[in-house]
Formats: sequence, structure tokens, C-alpha cells
Amino acid sequence: MSKHVVIIGNGIAGVTAARFIRKLSDYRITMISAETDHFYARTALMYIYMGHLRYEDTKPYADGFWQQNGIDLVRGYVTTIDTEARAVHVGGGRAIGYDVLVIATGSQSNKFGWPGQDLDAVQGLYGIPDLATMERWTAGIDRAVVIGGGLIGIEMAEMLHTRHIPVTFLVREQGYMDYLLPPEESAMINAEIRDHHIDLRLATELKEIRPDDQGRARAVVTNTGEEIPCQFVGLTVGVHPNIDVVKPSNVETNRGVLVNEFFETSVPGVYAIGDCAEFRRDGIGIRRIEQLWYTGRHHGKTVAQTICGRRAAYDRGVFFNSAKFFTVEYQTYGDIKPKPEDGTETIFWQDEAAKKLVRINYAADDGRVLGFNLLGIRFRQDVCERWILERRSTDYVLKHLRQANFDPEFYHSFKITDFENRTRP
Repeated sequence: MSKHVVIIGNGIAGVTAARFIRKLSDYRITMISAETDHFYARTALMYIYMGHLRYEDTKPYADGFWQQNGIDLVRGYVTTIDTEARAVHVGGGRAIGYDVLVIATGSQSNKFGWPGQDLDAVQGLYGIPDLATMERWTAGIDRAVVIGGGLIGIEMAEMLHTRHIPVTFLVREQGYMDYLLPPEESAMINAEIRDHHIDLRLATELKEIRPDDQGRARAVVTNTGEEIPCQFVGLTVGVHPNIDVVKPSNVETNRGVLVNEFFETSVPGVYAIGDCAEFRRDGIGIRRIEQLWYTGRHHGKTVAQTICGRRAAYDRGVFFNSAKFFTVEYQTYGDIKPKPEDGTETIFWQDEAAKKLVRINYAADDGRVLGFNLLGIRFRQDVCERWILERRSTDYVLKHLRQANFDPEFYHSFKITDFENRTRP
């Protein structure tokens, strides 16, 4: 008898799971989502607002893809998960039975109890509904304030900047993303933000948001007591697993839905993947909660194997991430900490204009490469990952660096021999 697999959520993790379950089986698949009728690339939301893309351009699959592949779509909120009856209840009272349940409910924006955080024109940016409210609340405004020094914050600042809306950007850290980036990388991004006339306030925190007479944000107050007038406040202080619907069930949760290396929860036949999943122990993923696009895709592909009888443990592989800070592209491969650990050395180069940067970390004892940081320059992911996995030495990497080159113009302004000086900055 064919199984019925129900997937809650249509983000990258859930959609990838559905695609690979279909490739590997003839199981009945039902996807439930309250957000949109179709899967879209969340990472492209900013480009819709900026006018570079239309919503339809962010859909990687044709609208008929699901029907053609025998995947049912149900639009609605899941209100209850009943693992004893093996059913989920969707708003309106409809019950959908399952043999296998995959929880892929993603994340939701953080709020930390600030006075005024629920006023009109105060919001985060996670999905299409947020984009719609941002479009509404930023029409015709004079100034915006963005709170939070992560990727969503800088994306929102850039979005507003493209519409010629002055932006004040409050970051509590001493440097942008200095909790993740070494000092030179952080300083380079600080300068990039300011070069685009964003009013960057480092070591500054939000104290409260003040309303006007209609219940809309009119100003923020910082921890220094300064009042900054504005008509829109972006709260981009990170996200947390969206597990409100899971907590009342007997599926075990902590910060996220607790899973093992097979994405199995405490209840047989129930799995959790993507942003909402939390590994029970260290060492399975990059960290216990992985909230990256590419890890969500990897989760979906891996869990499909187990659901279809090919039990597979999660292998995160070499860490990778990429981002764009206004005009500067960023890539990281492998192990790059904000501060080098004992036994780690660095090869570092930055151009005179401070627009390009390369960092290669390596083990002091045997010279094997541990990781790469790149700003304003692109290296090939497959090459960098292979060198890390093969434990290649810095001598080997420097000798063969052109194999990783993804920017022909890179070598017009930078010679590989500049890496010869292997001193920690």
C-alpha cells in the first residue's frame, strides 16, 4: 500500500523533500502552506521590492509542476498536529490523515519585548506577506530605521536605499557582523554601508518605538536616549524556529523540533527539517539549528532518502555561505572564526581600495587549508571544498589557485605572488 506523506511548509526544505520523495517513490504527497500557492525563492524577495524581479520570476518551477508530478497543494494554516490519530487539522476544521509527517515550518522574526514593537509600520522581513506590508508602509515616507546587524538588516537597508528613503541602521555590535566575521572583513562591510550613505550606528541598541496618534511608528529611542524620527521600523534581529503549532503536540521540542541525524523526531513517522529543526547533539550539523538556504535543501534531500526506505544520516559536508553587501559579494568556505583559534594561521590580502579581500586559514602544524573568506572576489565552490576535504597544503593551494578563479578580472589587479607573505594581519 502506498504511503501518504504530508509536508507542512513550502519553503526550500519542504519542497526539496517533496521533489525527492517523488523521484524515489510513488507515495501520495500533500503539501500544506498558508503563505503562497507556489514555492518561491525567499532570497529573492529584496529584488522584487527593488524592481529587479517580478514575483513570477522568483518561482523556479512552472505553476503546473505540482500537478504534473502528483503533488497535492493545500492552502491553509495547520492548527493542530494529532500524532495519535496520525492527522493534521487545517483552519476551517479539515483533517488530513498521514502515514508520514514532515514538519518544515521554517522560521519567524524575533521580537524582544520592546515597547512599541507591535505598532503599525514595524515589521520583520521573512516572506511574501512581509513584503506586501513593507510596500504599504514605506510608500511616501521620509525616513526609516532598521534594527539588527544581520543579513536581513543589510538587505532591508539596501531595499529602502534604492527607493531613496534615508535609512538609519542600528547595530548593537562594535562592527557589522563581528560575531561572525574577522575584524578586517567587518570593517570592510562597515565602510561599504557608509559609502552608500546609510547612517550606520554601531554599538547602538533599540530602547523603544514611539507611536503617533494613529498607532503608527513615529520615532525610535536608542539606548543613549536619542530619539530618531521615522515612519517605518525594520526589526531584523534574527529569526527563531516557527514551532508554535508543534508545541501543543507530543512531538518533543526545545528551541526547535528536536531531531537526530536522520531528522526523526520523538514520534515515529514524524520528521522535521529546515529552519524549524534542532539537532539533539552537537556535531551533526554546522550548529544545532541550521538556518541557511543550502542546508534546508540538503535536509530535504536527505530526509527523502530515509522516508523512501534508503535510510541516510545527514552529512553537512564543508560549510558554505554567501551573501551580498550592497556591491560587495561575500563567500566563505570551511572554518573561518572571527578570532583565530590556537593552532590556526592566516594568509591575508586586501587591495588598496579595500574592495577586495582574500583570507585563507590553515593549520599551523601541517599547513592544511581550513577555510576561505572572500569579499569582492569569487572562487569556485567545488574547488575550495575539494581542497579542504583533501587536506591540501597552503603550498599546493597557492600553486594551483587559478583553478579556483571565477573572476577573470581578478588577476588584472592582484597577483597570486602577493600571498607569499603569510603573516597574520
